[in-house]
Amino acid sequence: MLEQARALLKRVYGYDAFRPGQADIISGLLEGRDTLAILPTGGGKSVCYQIPALILEGTTIVVSPLISLMKDQVDALNRLGIPAAFLNSSLGAAEYRTVLRSAAQGEYKLLYIAPERLDAPMFSSLMEQMSIPLIAIDEAHCVSQWGHDFRPSYRQLAGWISRLTDRPLVAGFTATATREVARDISEMLALRSPNVFVTGFARSNLALSVVTGVDKRRFLRDFLAERPDQSGIIYAATRKEVEQVCDELHRQGIAAAKYHGGLADDERMSAQERFRFDEVRVMVATNAFGMGIDKPNVRFVIHWQMPGDIESYYQEAGRAGRDGDDSECVLLFSPQDVQVQRFLIEQGQADEDRRAVQMSKLYTMMNYSRTERCLQQYIVEYFGEADVPACGRCSSCLDDTEATDMTADAQKALSCAGRMKGRFGLTMVAKVLKGSKDKRILEMGLDRLTTYGLFRDWAEKEITEWLYWLVAEGYMRVSDGAYPTVSITARALPVLEGKEQVYQKRKQLKRRASSASSAGSPLFEALRSWRKEAAAREGVPPFILFFDATLREMADRQPQSEDELLGIKGVGSAKAQKYGDQIIEVIRSFAATEGERPQAASAPLRSEASLGEGTDDQPSHLVSLQLFQAGHTVKEISQMRGMGKVTIEGHIIRAAGEGEPVDWSMIIPDGQERLILDAIDAQGADKLKPIKDALPDDVTYFAIHGVLCKHGIR
Repeated sequence: MLEQARALLKRVYGYDAFRPGQADIISGLLEGRDTLAILPTGGGKSVCYQIPALILEGTTIVVSPLISLMKDQVDALNRLGIPAAFLNSSLGAAEYRTVLRSAAQGEYKLLYIAPERLDAPMFSSLMEQMSIPLIAIDEAHCVSQWGHDFRPSYRQLAGWISRLTDRPLVAGFTATATREVARDISEMLALRSPNVFVTGFARSNLALSVVTGVDKRRFLRDFLAERPDQSGIIYAATRKEVEQVCDELHRQGIAAAKYHGGLADDERMSAQERFRFDEVRVMVATNAFGMGIDKPNVRFVIHWQMPGDIESYYQEAGRAGRDGDDSECVLLFSPQDVQVQRFLIEQGQADEDRRAVQMSKLYTMMNYSRTERCLQQYIVEYFGEADVPACGRCSSCLDDTEATDMTADAQKALSCAGRMKGRFGLTMVAKVLKGSKDKRILEMGLDRLTTYGLFRDWAEKEITEWLYWLVAEGYMRVSDGAYPTVSITARALPVLEGKEQVYQKRKQLKRRASSASSAGSPLFEALRSWRKEAAAREGVPPFILFFDATLREMADRQPQSEDELLGIKGVGSAKAQKYGDQIIEVIRSFAATEGERPQAASAPLRSEASLGEGTDDQPSHLVSLQLFQAGHTVKEISQMRGMGKVTIEGHIIRAAGEGEPVDWSMIIPDGQERLILDAIDAQGADKLKPIKDALPDDVTYFAIHGVLCKHGIR
């Protein structure tokens, strides 16, 4: 069966080989084993259940909490020729019933559903009629109250699965789970002797950075100015900060949108859609802009403040570079960020146990923000992965600042913490070292310790930062709970005994060189322009058609036939058949413009010169119009000129928009103009797909474009 899976990977998705771990996960599922798969963001989780769904008989159920991700995946699957649908609150009653009816008849290979819908009577009835070989649970960490994003609706999954007449295979997928959370997922989903796969948490294409002590607004202005064509996300901890940062970007003339829980649903949806469709290049958001952001060409993620835990940080940072291209993740850290996160925890609705867990995670995140170790190493070790080499590209690895011998100061601080016997918090240790006259210190006799006042010449803030650094480097430990205390670790003993030295780099701000621009060759930009136009016609985000990496390979290899196009990573048979002619036309047109000859041709072409075109006097779109006016059909012109039908239609509409005379009856069939105008009135003119969906199947996009152009509707 694995050979069948490999064949599907190539034919449907256009890839020659599985990513690490995918083949093992798919093999286990095809062998009938329950599965828990932990893959990094961008690691290809969806392929691990989509390919088994294509092989197994019946309809695979995919449980996901993310409406936007469901839509993206269903759109992408349908374009690959895979019948799929979703059931969630975004559907109207009629649409919902249509999907239920089609699902009952076995028309889908995959059906996505929100967990809140599982107990709906209509869905329960549907389950009795369907053949379900596999239930895939996306974002499975949501089932664990010890994870970072617990969702009560996930708690019903095990009970719902157990009530099915013939229990199918069950597979949980997540990108962020410690060993403890992974065990909890298996128990809460009642997985039966599951295969557990952890494919590695390191993301080699991400450059992680922690930047401290800077003017954040100036840093952001310079950072974005160096990356004028790149798309990115800026995460802030509060709604107020989101508003302020977004306003600042607008003042700088940067196309940005905002997203937080204080906005109306339609405002949030509009912001998300504009970002996905590349209408704005920067999204400023709280963590409400959460899981399932499937936009692959996010080149940077900036955290305006430190988030509350490593899981959230790595999941949010991991939204950069999902297409595998080099990307940047920058954390702008200030000590006051800790107070913001502590306030959010204290004001939350969680019980005491949950708050204790959150506080423990917060201290781990603080340590990340201060460590001098490789940042990638720090993260993957947190998730339980050992012996990972330094990444060589994070801010710690690239910091060549000379280290200072801080052994004497470390001995003083560690000695003080040791004498306080783990009974007090870090702030109290700092006060003792400062020689504070605080009432509590005097009442408890802490002023009589030999370490009292050893850092009398330091500012208390500096002492606190020094202590936090010692915690981050593992010389001290902060306890869990609402009132954490600090104590020394075994690593501190050799330092106190004078057997080991402590070195610290006095961090200096270094300007990072911009990562590789997302811009490429002129042909790559031409292909990207075509993709944007084609996606707009279909009413989907550009990345649904092809990733940037695929377009870049097209620009490099310049395929001249469908067979050559199928040799490019990310081009499967369905997309080659649908878009192949258009892509090859873009490549040929570019080659002609640049004075280059294509390396090969799939069919002999009649030259444009023979059709009467001069490069200056008669542009290409007017040549198409001339042939159209002479009575040739779009299909005939397409064959004559060796161009795609959509390209020829675009030529004709462009010429009409420029005021050239056209016979509208050749574009808009009799009786359709009124229908199209009514659909435009009802659906709006912003996107074409809703208009097309509201019309009979025989109404073409060409006719819709014609009506829009004829009536001057923009």
